Amino acid sequence: MVTASQLRAGMAVRHEGQLYKILIADYHPGQGKMGGQAHCRLKNLSTGTLWEHSFRADLKLEDVPVDKTPMDYLYADTDGYCFMNPETFEQVALPASLIGEQARLLQAEMRVQVEFVEGAPVAVAFPDVLEVRIADTAPPVHAQQDSTWKPAKLETGVEIMVPQFIKTGDLVRLDVANLKYMERAKGTHK
Repeated sequence: MVTASQLRAGMAVRHEGQLYKILIADYHPGQGKMGGQAHCRLKNLSTGTLWEHSFRADLKLEDVPVDKTPMDYLYADTDGYCFMNPETFEQVALPASLIGEQARLLQAEMRVQVEFVEGAPVAVAFPDVLEVRIADTAPPVHAQQDSTWKPAKLETGVEIMVPQFIKTGDLVRLDVANLKYMERAKGTHK
């Protein structure tokens, strides 16, 4: 058991019979006779829906352990996204609703951390920053200001906005949580 004031992002808890993964947790201490509150954004692990809720600081929740296993991405089909454990060759499938928008960044044989709660796969933990190659973009324009951006398509098919100096074949660093360009990576051109 854990109190609501101890909740942190990445934890899994059981509340009212449902399993939730905590995406964001902010604790706000109370003043005077007012007790503190934990403001959380939770993801329901069975439905994939998001829920914003404030818990009293002294509320006790059942803490559920989250196991992370490195797995290789294999393919996507109508059932979801299939991953394989490289040591045991065991395969698991996760529906797109549990992976989220970052599922579009998955490439064949990409190794990611798959999170398991009570033996069932519930989420994929992507790295914070990912190096990806630009598959198609307009030619670089050097005469314009650096503050202008242009659309670019990644090898995975995801479209992002990049600065004017980026060209097709460049390797860029991508903020995975927001799907936004950060900077050009070292060893940039193919």
